[in-house]
Amino acid sequence: MEDTAYHSCLESMYRLHRFGIKLGLDTIRAMLSALDNPQTHFKCIHIAGTNGKGSVAAMLSAILNAAGYKVGRYTSPHLERFNERICIDDRPIADDEVIAGCQRVMAIDGLPRQPTFFEFTTAMAFDAFARHQVQWAVIETGMGGRLDATNIVQPRLAVITNISLEHKQYLGKTLPLIAYEKAGIIKPGIAVVSGVRQKSARQVIERQASAQHAELFFWGRDFRTRRRPDAGFNYIGLDHRWSDIQLKLTGEHQVENAALVLAGCELLVKGNHAQITESAIRSGLSNASWPGRLEIARETPYLILDGAHNLMSARVLGRYLTRHLADRHITLVVGILDDKPYHSILKDLITPCERVIVTQPKIDRAIPVERLATIAKAFNPNVIVKKDVAEAVRYALDTTDPQDAICVAGSLYVVGEAKTALSRLSGAQAKSPAAQPTP
Repeated sequence: MEDTAYHSCLESMYRLHRFGIKLGLDTIRAMLSALDNPQTHFKCIHIAGTNGKGSVAAMLSAILNAAGYKVGRYTSPHLERFNERICIDDRPIADDEVIAGCQRVMAIDGLPRQPTFFEFTTAMAFDAFARHQVQWAVIETGMGGRLDATNIVQPRLAVITNISLEHKQYLGKTLPLIAYEKAGIIKPGIAVVSGVRQKSARQVIERQASAQHAELFFWGRDFRTRRRPDAGFNYIGLDHRWSDIQLKLTGEHQVENAALVLAGCELLVKGNHAQITESAIRSGLSNASWPGRLEIARETPYLILDGAHNLMSARVLGRYLTRHLADRHITLVVGILDDKPYHSILKDLITPCERVIVTQPKIDRAIPVERLATIAKAFNPNVIVKKDVAEAVRYALDTTDPQDAICVAGSLYVVGEAKTALSRLSGAQAKSPAAQPTP
């Protein structure tokens, strides 16, 4: 019965997608007021940016957890199950909590307009955090920042990771315009750390921080990192220097994300917002994980899952494959949504690969495989079409030599379906007689 109610709630929420994306705070403010303003019941950290938001959220959550705090985390999208969006101490909320939360939000009436899917889930997340009595919530924006539904919070720290051109129809067609939207999370007197590098974008963030009398600290200017030959790094911070920091998260770009986290921790301690020891920092960073981002799903053949859903992340992944898997033939399993710069994404992803399997996730914004295959062939003629992600993954595994590699990328929706397919394949193998240990 609960399973039926759970799926009924999900269907009701997913139907809200028909209302599209509507930026603004009036509706979410009314929703949260009806729920007794749960966002005022906990301290929070607010994160905006183009890439790295989820990784930063995962690291900050793990550190606060290691420091002894009860922590909520709100991120999007999910990979396999909706519950992943709302976590308490790194564990997704239970199905019965999804049902109860959905029903409480669904009962709200008298709103300025019908809520969007993201507004609905944001209200559910904040309500769940208050009911669980979390001490800290780490909250990732959905899109932009200034008019994002999450921007109803009053954080103790703001983080703006990096900025590139994205969602131009909503956020603006230039870096300064997009930076203006991201900088909208800056609140009066609240410290900000940022990984933004472009001068024009930095200037916008600096103006917004100055207007809000908020201290602003940039990676590379106010704090920096130095990589070590053993894959760790040294941190030269605002008031601290820490050597030999080790990360569980893979990829050179995670060092920059970790630097933002470390500077943020310094500011939380300095502002007497939290008690975080160096031991908690090291423990959190060495244990924080973020699925679907350079995730090693199998060793034989070597299988990497990475969303790489925009141009910047596709370039990062392309460089990683070139540097670290140059001695292997790589098969790329790729599907991309039609609101992305798919020509450029394909070029960066295909360049280091020997073979391409184009596929299509189960979402209406996915580029049809025939169209994607035509584009892919301009970069590599060795293109195979598999319309279903699970079928594409199975085919890649069946036709890739054990010493070679597979990379699944192009969309977090593709990665989510691939993870589910891999779990089912592992389960089927475990149940087969051949997979059972000999008595």
